[in-house]
Amino acid sequence: MDKVNHAIGLMDSGIGGLTVLKAAKALLPDESMVFVGDNARNPYGPKSPEEVIDYSRQIAHFLVKEHDIKVLAIACNTATACALPVLQDELDIPVIGVIDSGAKAAVSASKSGRIGLIATEGTVKSDKYQEDIHALDKDAVVTAQAEPDFVQYVEKNTYHDAETKKAVEEHLASFKDAQIDTLILGCTHFPLLTEAIANGVGDDVTLVDAGAATASDLADYLKAEGLLRKKGDGKPSYQLYTTGPVVTFEAIANDWLGDGDWQYKHLPLESLTNMD
Repeated sequence: MDKVNHAIGLMDSGIGGLTVLKAAKALLPDESMVFVGDNARNPYGPKSPEEVIDYSRQIAHFLVKEHDIKVLAIACNTATACALPVLQDELDIPVIGVIDSGAKAAVSASKSGRIGLIATEGTVKSDKYQEDIHALDKDAVVTAQAEPDFVQYVEKNTYHDAETKKAVEEHLASFKDAQIDTLILGCTHFPLLTEAIANGVGDDVTLVDAGAATASDLADYLKAEGLLRKKGDGKPSYQLYTTGPVVTFEAIANDWLGDGDWQYKHLPLESLTNMD
């Protein structure tokens, strides 16, 4: 069956994946999108790979069975590190993750080959970024640092606070000793902290938004495969689900996404656990 007019599915452990949705919407204004943020079980970073695979599978099955999506973008670095190959094997639609896109963008941006990475514990421990970077540049030097607190600054809607900005800058001071020229924002929550991160590492360091790179790769993929929705085929829709409180999710989403025809809905966890 022709799925050209079907929606793009996106999933994340929480609110951060909306940075990918925002970038994808800018590149693909005619596409409908369905997003699931698993805020009730956030963060994924400290969880075991088995748990992350289980949660990712549940969300993917929901998007496929309930919305018949044409492609799935895993807008979560931890879920990509743990579940990408599993979902690519199990699903009958294309599945794209953020790590490969982020690694390619970082290697392309770096002039010295000294690349920094900030991500969740799960992403750092998986070594997926390091492996992908070294596959592209065997001589690259990667300095990785887990920043689980950064996720919570976003999830708790304190990322605008002066105390948060100061804490972020202090956390990143060690990167100056590593002499990096490029830093991967290896969690889709982190672009909401861009100003503080840039202040922490210095103006001479290029920030690579892995989520934005993924949105670009997604757009390229849909074009290459002839899956782009055609102009004039109806107004695109944007359905945003959260497993957590809708009020909190909507407040942060509206702040980040701006005006738009966003449809916010609660997705009970029991609806996901019944998907397996």
